[in-house]
Amino acid sequence: MAEGNSGIGDVRAAAQALAPKIVSLRRAIHAEPELGLHNPATRDKIRAALAHLPLEWAQGPSTTGLVATLRGGAVPAGADRPCVLLRGDTDALPMQEETGLDFASTIPGAMHACGHDTHVAMLAGAVELLAARAEGLAGDVRFMFQPGEEGHHGARFMIEDGLLGDPLPDAAFALHIMPNSRHGLVAGRTGALMASADQFEIVVEGRGGHASMPHDALDPVPVACEIVSAIQAMVTRRFSVADPVVATVARIEAGSAHNVIADRARMIGTLRTLSPGNRTRLREALETCATHVAAAHGLTAQVTLHEGFPVTMCDARAVALGEAVARDLAGPEAFVRLDHAIMAAEDFSYVLEQVPGAMFFLGVAHEGADWRHACGIHSTRMVVDEAALPTGTALLAGCALRYLSQGFAGLQV
Repeated sequence: MAEGNSGIGDVRAAAQALAPKIVSLRRAIHAEPELGLHNPATRDKIRAALAHLPLEWAQGPSTTGLVATLRGGAVPAGADRPCVLLRGDTDALPMQEETGLDFASTIPGAMHACGHDTHVAMLAGAVELLAARAEGLAGDVRFMFQPGEEGHHGARFMIEDGLLGDPLPDAAFALHIMPNSRHGLVAGRTGALMASADQFEIVVEGRGGHASMPHDALDPVPVACEIVSAIQAMVTRRFSVADPVVATVARIEAGSAHNVIADRARMIGTLRTLSPGNRTRLREALETCATHVAAAHGLTAQVTLHEGFPVTMCDARAVALGEAVARDLAGPEAFVRLDHAIMAAEDFSYVLEQVPGAMFFLGVAHEGADWRHACGIHSTRMVVDEAALPTGTALLAGCALRYLSQGFAGLQV
């Protein structure tokens, strides 16, 4: 491992020494998953795991989210105190686990299928590493343990509660595991890493009747089907592939019996974009498309939009810093630049709207396994090679150490 100028020469070994603690915390959280904005059992596990460290704790009224601040001891009196934010999310998904693990979920209908249990454990490991080096830190580190990432806007609530601090941190970093990516590989990109995500509902109002006499009714089902097809044509014909969008109708509901024409049909789905401009355009185009197709058949369509997460935008300097740290820790093959964004969404995007920073992906497929065929995130059978978790801990701690020692200076952007 190269020492370089980042002062992280011993971080990898120190993270590896913490592996039993990291794994133990991960398994405890995995076995007792919690949903939404309030994860009190997970919060208490975090506090207990880090109770022996000199941290300042803060919690807001909106969630069970925690921010722990570690004060560096190498800041000259009267000087500004640089600050780095490291984030891990805490909530699970409403899914029934099917992994068969010894520490599988004990909560019916809840599972850590997105790896947030590992995110917490890796971040707690980074707290340990950095606390051991606190006297030499030329600034502060804030550790953000955030609930409500799975569609509940937890990061936004924590920001509104003032938990990021005043002034805001100077840089922010986060990790997300990828079970179907090569073991230990760190990946990232400048600009859009993940998409915005909005939800929509379309209700087509018709007039029901007997299924044998559709001419006496206004059948919303074929109109709904036509709207679905029109949405797909709209995406491919009105939006450039160079700035992609996704519009998916995920559910259609109508009718009650085989011989009844329904009064209405309801559709729900998601809109994904990689730019604010297309996000606005796609919303407007969806409403126009649905209402006009319905009107062409003498029906009406009501479109309701529920705003989700913004685009996850990564700062070029922060990506370069993470790349440098990953290569210092594990060699030149440890980091890869992604060619394109993925259309999933992430509420760390709210933090990155306020603070320059980056999120990185960490491959946690079992070493030597065919990672291309591993179950991905949000699968009821997703598993993680826990041997990769110290790599994530070392990367998070290394990003903080590198930033507090040099800022964004000396990076190849």
